[in-house]
Amino acid sequence: MATPVSRLNDLDLTVLAERLGELCRQHGITVTAAESCTGGGVSSAITAVAGSSDWFETGYVTYANGAKARLLGVPEALLAEHGAVSREVVEAMVAGACRDSGAGLGVAISGVAGPGGGSADKPVGTVWLAWGDTERAESACHHYDGERAAVREQAVREALIGLVRRLEPR
Repeated sequence: MATPVSRLNDLDLTVLAERLGELCRQHGITVTAAESCTGGGVSSAITAVAGSSDWFETGYVTYANGAKARLLGVPEALLAEHGAVSREVVEAMVAGACRDSGAGLGVAISGVAGPGGGSADKPVGTVWLAWGDTERAESACHHYDGERAAVREQAVREALIGLVRRLEPR
């Protein structure tokens, strides 16, 4: 049974990942994650689910810009012009992750988890996420409160919710 979208924010990460797995099986697709500030948190939540290898084969932790360019094909000029924490970069990350992994749907995350690293334009708690495939992506910028662990957990939750929303019947 479908979980109402309004209730997804209340669910445990494992429950969200389990729902994602159900939906992936129904749609016959695999998912991938390209993560920066979450350091593999989305992949960890997914692989905590028994049988997730049926719908999740590859995740990417591309913390440094060089890794984003080398592993995901994010153009270095894009990184230089917009910075890693930007709509343009997360959209390129999700396309690269789907291209490399062959997944039908992916999520990408890049942000400033803190406590340092923020700026006037991108303060601590700024996180860009993108969901999509090799051809198209939807992105959103969030500003999360809290310390590093809280920012990272909120980003992982939003990543999973976004994947579920894109597969859940409307």
